[in-house]
Amino acid sequence: MATGFGVDPEHQHEVNLGVVNKALAGRPDRLTVTVHMCRGNYRSAWFSSGGYDFVAEAVFSGLQADGFFLEYDDDRSGTFEPLRFVPDGKIVVLGLVTTKTPVLESKDDLKRRVEQAARFVDADRLCLSPQCGFASTVEGNALTLDQQRAKLELVVETAADLWGS
Repeated sequence: MATGFGVDPEHQHEVNLGVVNKALAGRPDRLTVTVHMCRGNYRSAWFSSGGYDFVAEAVFSGLQADGFFLEYDDDRSGTFEPLRFVPDGKIVVLGLVTTKTPVLESKDDLKRRVEQAARFVDADRLCLSPQCGFASTVEGNALTLDQQRAKLELVVETAADLWGS
């Protein structure tokens, strides 16, 4: 059923999948492509919520990309269970550190969440990052430069603890 925008929300992900795969067709073998599944990042606000469950099987198994940048910075992103559809050989960048608020995440919580994700994707195919950019629009987000730097340092330190330097 199409909406007032002329799209069928039940199948739009399939349309998007086809468009991206067509764009990636014929790319050089040495070109690595990862796809960010953005949920919105405008002046520390977001525009969509819900887990990846509905699109996971089609997108993770069908998208001809080498990996996925996924937002998992809060409860609106759902569980890690949809990661079970990520095929071997593809990487998953877990966006566990929010760029929307200045509150610094706990290193122990980040490690625990990576371990939870590793139940569905081998830990050697997981990465850690912020969930999105700090300035996805010209207005940026409600964080100071020092707060942004602290979050990036936390990502680097946590990743080093988890995977070595």
